[in-house]
Amino acid sequence: METPWDIVVLDSASRHLRRKLIVLQHGDELLVDLAKPVQLEDRDCLVLQDGRLVEVIAADEELLEVTARDSTHLTQLAWHIGNRHLEAQIEAGRILIRPDHVIAHMLEHQGATVRTVQEAFTPENGAYHGHSHSHGGTPHEH
Repeated sequence: METPWDIVVLDSASRHLRRKLIVLQHGDELLVDLAKPVQLEDRDCLVLQDGRLVEVIAADEELLEVTARDSTHLTQLAWHIGNRHLEAQIEAGRILIRPDHVIAHMLEHQGATVRTVQEAFTPENGAYHGHSHSHGGTPHEH
């Protein structure tokens, strides 16, 4: 892998972009102007017109970590979260969601353990926000 020229640290919402001015780690500004919206993932790269790479790093965000008694219970909790159309990062033993005290209370009422964490957030792409790594040659996964 080629060494990136610079990096940009973006939260999950900021990694969904089409046309946006971003500030790189060393202070340079870069206007990203893509043909269509994309959802960049942690460690994706933007390829500049001169061939240099800018690596995208997922920023840590305040999130709620939802855990359950067992895998069946976690599946039930995922259903409740999905039924409310919330962004969620679903993993084998937990679900991460954005902070929401009403949702946290509802999940705790369902028997979940909910705690605040600081981590990168990579929510599942829903049916309306599909992701492809063919970004017209500008951003690249590596």
